[in-house]
Amino acid sequence: MAIEEPDYEVVERYPDFELRRYQPYLVAETVVEGDFEQVGNRAFKILAGYIFGDNKPKQKIEMTAPVTQRPAASSDGTDPEPRSGAGKGERIEMTAPVTQRPATTSDDRVTSATQGSRHLLRFVMPKRFTLETLPEPTNPAVELRKVPSRLMAARRYSGRWTEANYQRHEKTLLSALRDAGIEPVGTPIYARYNSPFSLWPLRRNEVLVEVERSE
Repeated sequence: MAIEEPDYEVVERYPDFELRRYQPYLVAETVVEGDFEQVGNRAFKILAGYIFGDNKPKQKIEMTAPVTQRPAASSDGTDPEPRSGAGKGERIEMTAPVTQRPATTSDDRVTSATQGSRHLLRFVMPKRFTLETLPEPTNPAVELRKVPSRLMAARRYSGRWTEANYQRHEKTLLSALRDAGIEPVGTPIYARYNSPFSLWPLRRNEVLVEVERSE
């Protein structure tokens, strides 16, 4: 399992969620077509290719570990099949979590993470890198991005990586936010922290959504 994930401070805890202030962090991301339970496998092969060496290194990379990390592997538990160019660059171990959300044109509206056919999936990059030092992807489907500091509501749950399980907890989180008078301002994010080989009752899954609140 990976051991590194983005830094955050727990601002406040509620019965059904907690508020976290995240520090900025870097991600490698890709957009894929498909339904909620298919896109994880497709995106994993693309992003795994990048961290397994399908890149142009700018410096020697040392590996770290915790999934948006536990090896955020494919949704069906199969091994990735990196592109033919993989392995020629530097290898980067994954951090946590592996995240998934709809590939919307704007993040200023709340959209279920299961809606739409285009999904944005991200691998979190090790903290010691900057955008200037991360290896350059050779696959144009992979982009590197800096995620700014944000206030996020997070609901943690265990269980299988199914759409029904995710939707149930997303609905609970959004309802709890309304009851608390906290406004969601972004698209809900599905986050996975464990290997597909981990026992499902022990898996750490989360629903995350950016929020606004008067401090």
